[in-house]
Amino acid sequence: MTVIVANDTPPAIRGMLKRWFVEPKPNVFVGTLNRRTRAKVVDYVTRNAKEMSLLIIHSDPNCQGFRIERHGAPDRRDCEMSGLWLVAEQWVEEDNQPF
Repeated sequence: MTVIVANDTPPAIRGMLKRWFVEPKPNVFVGTLNRRTRAKVVDYVTRNAKEMSLLIIHSDPNCQGFRIERHGAPDRRDCEMSGLWLVAEQWVEEDNQPF
């Protein structure tokens, strides 16, 4: 399964994403794609809508069962610690950042 949360989606890109995904809420796309198709869709979107930011969550054979990817200008940062993906909103200590 793949979930894409997009910001500032142009109508042409939104229409293209609706070919493979259901849009249960504006700019939230959910679907089941294989790895190759997902990579081609993300590549197309990032090439043709550079001002968009994307949050992509897809199935992955790891201990959590999913992987998080971000494209564009994300407001949060992802980090992998001990094999787990965590989302960092902010860091209290500037010198203790893992990335």
